[in-house]
Amino acid sequence: MAALILPSDWIKNWEKSGKNEFLQFFQDLAGKPSGQEFVKDLQSGLYELCWHVIQGNLKVDVAASLLADVMELRDDMPSILADVFCILDIETGCLEEKHKRDHFTQLVGACLICVPDGVLKERLDPETLESLGLIKQAQQFNQKIVKIKTKLFYKQQKFNLLREENEGYAKLITELGQDLSGNLTSHIVLESIKSLIGCFNLDPNRVLDIILEVYECRSDHDEFFIPLIKSYMCEHQTLCHMLGFKFKFHQEPNGETPSSLYHIAAALLQHNLIALEDLYVHLLPLDSSIVEEHKREILEAKQIARKLTMVVVPSEKTDDKEKEKEKEEEKNEKPPDNQKLGLLEALLRIGDWQHAQSIMDQMPAFYATSHKAIAIALCQLLHLIVEPLYRRAGVPKGAKGGLMTPLRNKQAPRPAESFDDLSRDVFTMLCYLGPHLSHDPILFAKIVRLGKSFMKEYQSKSRQDIKDKTDSLLSCFLSIADQVLLPSLSLMECNACMSEEIWGFFKLFPYQHRYRLYGQWKNETYGNHPLLVKIKAQTVDRAKYIMKRLTKENVKPSGRQIGKLSHSNPTILFDYILSQIQWYDNLITPVVDSLKYLTSLNYDVLAYCIIEALANPEKEKMKHDDTTISSWLQSLASLCGAVFRKYPIELAGLLQYVTNQLKAGKSFDLLILKEVVQKMAGIEITDEMTVEQLEAMTGGEQLKAEGGYFGQIRNTKKSSQRLKDALLDHELALPLCLLMAQQRNGVVFSEGGEKHLKLVGKLYDQCHDTLVQFGGFLASNLSTEDYIKRVPSVDVLCNQLHTPHDAAFFLSRPMYAHQILSKYDELKKAEKGNRQQQKVHKYIAACEQIMSPVHEAVVSLHLPKVWDDLRPQFYATFWSLTMYDLAVPHNAYDREVNKLKMQIKAIDENTEMPLNKKKKEKERCTALQDKLQEEEKKQLEHVQRVLHRLKLEKDNWLLAKSTKNETITKFLQLCIFPRCVFSAIDAVYCARFVELVHQQKTPNFCTLLCYDRVFSDIIYTVASCTENESRRYGRFLCCMLETVTRWHSDRAIYEKECGNYPGFLTIFRASGFDGGNKADQLDYENFRHVVHKWHYKLTKASVHCLETGEYTHIRNILIVLTKILPWYPKVLNLGQALECRVHKICQEEKEKRPDLYALAMGYSGQLKGRKVHMVPENEFHHKEQPVRSATPGNLQNGPGNTGKPATTAAASAGKTEEGAAEDSDKSKDKSQTAQKTASKNSTAANKVSSSNGSSTPNSTKGSKEKEDKEKTTKEKKEKKEKNPGSTPEAKAGGKDKQKEERSKEEKPIDSKEKTPKAEKDKRKDDKKEEKSKIDGKSTEKEWPKERDVSNDSKTKESSKVEKNAGAGNLKSLVPRSEGVESERAEQKRRKLDTHSSPSHSSAVKDNLNDLKDSASKHHPNHSTVLSKSKEKDDEKKESDKSRDRSKEREKKEDRKERKRDYANSDREMSQEAKRRKDENGTNSSKHSKSASPSESPHSNDKDNSKRSKSTSKDKGDLAKPEKTSGGKKESRHDKEKSEKKRDSTGAKEEKKHHKSSEKHR
Repeated sequence: MAALILPSDWIKNWEKSGKNEFLQFFQDLAGKPSGQEFVKDLQSGLYELCWHVIQGNLKVDVAASLLADVMELRDDMPSILADVFCILDIETGCLEEKHKRDHFTQLVGACLICVPDGVLKERLDPETLESLGLIKQAQQFNQKIVKIKTKLFYKQQKFNLLREENEGYAKLITELGQDLSGNLTSHIVLESIKSLIGCFNLDPNRVLDIILEVYECRSDHDEFFIPLIKSYMCEHQTLCHMLGFKFKFHQEPNGETPSSLYHIAAALLQHNLIALEDLYVHLLPLDSSIVEEHKREILEAKQIARKLTMVVVPSEKTDDKEKEKEKEEEKNEKPPDNQKLGLLEALLRIGDWQHAQSIMDQMPAFYATSHKAIAIALCQLLHLIVEPLYRRAGVPKGAKGGLMTPLRNKQAPRPAESFDDLSRDVFTMLCYLGPHLSHDPILFAKIVRLGKSFMKEYQSKSRQDIKDKTDSLLSCFLSIADQVLLPSLSLMECNACMSEEIWGFFKLFPYQHRYRLYGQWKNETYGNHPLLVKIKAQTVDRAKYIMKRLTKENVKPSGRQIGKLSHSNPTILFDYILSQIQWYDNLITPVVDSLKYLTSLNYDVLAYCIIEALANPEKEKMKHDDTTISSWLQSLASLCGAVFRKYPIELAGLLQYVTNQLKAGKSFDLLILKEVVQKMAGIEITDEMTVEQLEAMTGGEQLKAEGGYFGQIRNTKKSSQRLKDALLDHELALPLCLLMAQQRNGVVFSEGGEKHLKLVGKLYDQCHDTLVQFGGFLASNLSTEDYIKRVPSVDVLCNQLHTPHDAAFFLSRPMYAHQILSKYDELKKAEKGNRQQQKVHKYIAACEQIMSPVHEAVVSLHLPKVWDDLRPQFYATFWSLTMYDLAVPHNAYDREVNKLKMQIKAIDENTEMPLNKKKKEKERCTALQDKLQEEEKKQLEHVQRVLHRLKLEKDNWLLAKSTKNETITKFLQLCIFPRCVFSAIDAVYCARFVELVHQQKTPNFCTLLCYDRVFSDIIYTVASCTENESRRYGRFLCCMLETVTRWHSDRAIYEKECGNYPGFLTIFRASGFDGGNKADQLDYENFRHVVHKWHYKLTKASVHCLETGEYTHIRNILIVLTKILPWYPKVLNLGQALECRVHKICQEEKEKRPDLYALAMGYSGQLKGRKVHMVPENEFHHKEQPVRSATPGNLQNGPGNTGKPATTAAASAGKTEEGAAEDSDKSKDKSQTAQKTASKNSTAANKVSSSNGSSTPNSTKGSKEKEDKEKTTKEKKEKKEKNPGSTPEAKAGGKDKQKEERSKEEKPIDSKEKTPKAEKDKRKDDKKEEKSKIDGKSTEKEWPKERDVSNDSKTKESSKVEKNAGAGNLKSLVPRSEGVESERAEQKRRKLDTHSSPSHSSAVKDNLNDLKDSASKHHPNHSTVLSKSKEKDDEKKESDKSRDRSKEREKKEDRKERKRDYANSDREMSQEAKRRKDENGTNSSKHSKSASPSESPHSNDKDNSKRSKSTSKDKGDLAKPEKTSGGKKESRHDKEKSEKKRDSTGAKEEKKHHKSSEKHR
């Protein structure tokens, strides 16, 4: 700047032009008005000139003369120059160059004439003055200055006391104290005060102090004193110090600052007469001590909370009480007032929010408002601000409310006129207030009502721009709800009205917002405030007290206490209650009953707390064994069902939670949905239904409700409506169904990886059951429109949404029924005709219209090849119908109607019941009765229509382009098996549908083949079922067996229902049914043989499953067996086989797997109860009696030569296919099979001869004797079974000496050997036992062996035929090729070759049973012999124990030798067969039967079990032909015994055997 003012050219050309230019420059500046900027320019110019002199650029005298000229330009120029000298003095004093300092001194000396000495003495340093000679000594000069300053500023002329000028001050007080109501103004009074100060020489500061004192006394006259002080005072600081002194005066212990002082300080602050920062430093306590106090309060609160939750010993309690007393005494010594809070209160009272806010900001959060006075003052201010808006928008209809007078001062916040104005100050104030809004419930209600009003306005606005504006207001209201309303509710003492007010506001939020608020309230809010920490602890303490005393008896009083506690702190209370319920599930009922005193808000909070408890990540949803769902989850699920049903709680959150869990692939929480639907809709899912319940479930809705469920769940209309609304409003109905259907199949893969198989099964069942239950709920509660609108078509469900087919049809089925009925009604209305025939035609037309698109849709579900056999129409019909469509449960309707009649009768007889109640109850029962009868009539009409429709459709159902076997396979695979395990009713439906298809005489449907495929091999199906599926599968088999048993029971029924039906044709080529050829029908006797085969197959499969040792196999087969118990076992020996095996399971599993043990024990007990209904095999299916002569040679004259046709070709065919299940395996080794069969025949024949003599006299004995004998035999058998060591095999091994006894016991031994037992039972014996068994067997081989040759050749022939059939279709009943010519040829050959048919082979077994029974009748002392043998058992227990020990060693050796033995036994068998042929020639017996391995469970039991063990890697080998027991014995001893030795032993044993036969006779 200086360079600009004095260019360097001026200095260089000073003499020529510089001096003149410089002078001209100053003259210009001096001529301008004396502004601050021009003075600065002058100072800069002079400074620049002097600096050139100091540097030596300009001579001192030249500069001095120029300055002398300049001084004349302005009056204040000397002073300006003195300022410049002052700066240069300081600067040159710091420089090291001495010449510069000298130049400065010379310049100042030269200018002394221009600048007065006094001015220089003021501005320059004393040392400089001394060097200039202006003063003598610098030190003396300094001392003189100090003295003058002290005299000026610190010496007091007078004491400024009132008594020094008492008159003046008295007049001053009179002036200030006069009546101010007139026209007196502050200006007039101020003039008087000035006069008094001047007249009496009053001290102005003292006068100001008196003014403040008077103002303090008359603090209500702000409008007078504020202008007075404003016009009187000169400095803000003076006033601030005076107020500070006043506050300090009251800061002594026990001192109390008057409120008037706070008021005048606040008023002065509001009018900006003092600054808050200046006054704040005068106030106590310090901010640091406030922070410490706040921390101390939090610690104390936490300690109190800890004490309340801790268990305190009595001695500790007394110590605590003493400490508390000491603390109270300390508190009595009151600290001085908190002046900051006092000032804050005063500021709030006068409406100075800005200053109040700045004070609160310097304190910890909510510290200020935790003091009641502050909180109330702030609430009062809020009242005034929201009043106009509340009057406009918040006041409820009919309410008056008290009007409030607004604040008079203009500096107070402006009142809110609209919702937008709330964001100016109100929301901020509320946030500072926090939980302490609880001090003013009225303001609380106002804020809530304003929120409610805003939400209604917000929801009604549709314009987007307005919505955007109000979104910020919405978030503000949510924040207020979170930070202010809910915490304040916690501090309110049991205020139910406020709770309901809040609910009125909250219910307008979506549940997501509400639950977020509750989560913050529960988990964060209580930790933020010391007061809330205490409240939480007290609530938990009180909750414990109530829950300890809660029982069923005191529900009402406890409920009231819970209600009171819940109004303020529901989250804490429910959290504790739920934790208790998770431990003690017996609390559920009393807790649910005690919740009736809750408010709507509390119910909503309860729903949130339940969901939070369910979603707790710290809790394991499985028990430690990882096989069952945790009990806490089950308890919470039960609570959910009960609470949501009883109370009007919103379900959306819970349903969404379950949906989200399913989306995440977790199905545990379906338990909750299951409980909720069960309780709210009354739809129960259980596989333990009784037959009566199941029957009721096939009726209409009313019958289902009355008789279909265990608990009569009534009054579900409202609750099911609520559930339906929640599902529809939130669009959760279909997503839940689809997710469950997908999750069901995904359980095994997504959840099954690391989990126990048992748990995976349970989760699968739970998923499936919930799907069925939920689908049932939707079907019965959704209207047709709602259902159709939400459920897409089947092809979309399956192909796009990946829903399994069974689930897709399950969901679509109600839709089809609805649509058909509505279309049917529509057609009826369009063309009125009452004739039944017309109605049926309309119904069929409606079906065609609705189902045609479905027929087209299902084509895409399977490969085109499938539709070669099944028509889409048949497939869709099967999946779209239900039991309701097929049959009317008349018995169930009658049963329920009779129950109601009994109820009416009981009501009439009840004398205690009031008349009006009687009348109501009777009306209810009568109405129900009428409804049921109407429903029955309606269903009957419907069933008739459906059956007529099926009759018309049936001809187009099955195309059978391939074999009938293929058709049946597809039918079972795609229809029956998926649906029969879907639900209990579906299981019944599948069985009934098969029967219906048969009854309708459907072309190309082979009933016989269908039943055979169902019963033949159930192992794989059973093994792949879950627990509940096996129950349903068992129910299906039970219904199938029921039908079969009905046909089996009576020839007349069979002839009527099956005799002339295409389903029982034994020619299985794909041709139409003419019904004319009786020879092609399966006759009654052969049907009985087939049924026996099925029973045997079931036994074989059951024993296999029981022997596997696999948990699921054993559990499932026991469940299935329990379900089919009414119809199976019917044959005594099969029942005994099962009983023995189940008994073993009981023993093995007692300690290992208690659940299997319980199942086995349950079944065992029931099986024993059914024993009386079992029959011997010969009674179950007719078998030809053996010849009555004792000589074996006479056996040749059997029924085969009597001239009666032995069996028709069709019967042969019907029976021959019994072996066809094993066809594919037989074809592998034809010659071996022939030899084994021959050997088996000889064994069976030997058995017949061994006790044949006693067969005829059986019929002459009385029934009583027969029963007695059977009973004693049974008891002995059971005793033997209970003692594993004393099995017949073991006995045989241990008693070589007792020949007579062994020959008497031979019958029970045989019966044991006949049953299909496991190999484990067979391997108990040592080498000694095995030898005796071979001896025992060789007696059977001593029979004439002529029949072996014929059997051999014929078996080979039949196995060839079977091989051809088996190559076409595995498990087929049909041993025929497809070609017609070959079938006829085969038929002719079979008519000639009747005795090769296996259809009568089971006669041999039945004869054995007869012989066994006759022996027991003819020998009354038989039981005595048995009892003797039992006594012997005790003697040989020690040897049994040693055998048991050696058993394990033998098992290992056995396994190693098994493969080698297998081959050896085959070789030996072929040698044995040759030898026998050589000995006996080629005499063939016409009576020999080919004992098909598939139907003789007696002779081949041991080898059956051995094969099942040796081929355990391939379960399919069950269908292979079994080895004969003889072959097995030989294979065990092929090393020790040669053939020669065995023959001689056999010869010896033959003699013994004949002796025993003589004894029998």
